[in-house]
Amino acid sequence: MGHATRCLASLLLALGSAQIAGAAGDPARGAELYARCRACHALTHHRTGPRHCGLLGRAAGSLPDFDYSAAMRASGIVWDAGTLERFLAAPTLVVPGTTMGYAGVADPVERADLIAWLARESGSVEVCR
Repeated sequence: MGHATRCLASLLLALGSAQIAGAAGDPARGAELYARCRACHALTHHRTGPRHCGLLGRAAGSLPDFDYSAAMRASGIVWDAGTLERFLAAPTLVVPGTTMGYAGVADPVERADLIAWLARESGSVEVCR
């Protein structure tokens, strides 16, 4: 395979991943996937990691009652589908120095599903009380 062909293949792969990541995702599947997160996170209360209630639209590292890493507080991230996609793919690359000791979610479809569930559940008035 020549250089131009490899570059085109890489571009198509990247575009395909972006389309998958931009897909709406399946919140029902995301609920199942969130079980992986429950070791450290919950929607309504802090655990080892901060609560996820009200996550979308919130600045990273901004909850006053959670002790974030300096890296997370200084990241400048505001959580939305795009920033979650990038962070969940590679947390330590997106926020070097984060104390989140998780390698990330490798599968872009799983990330889309998880983000769809977080978008639905993290803003629920019933859950966030």
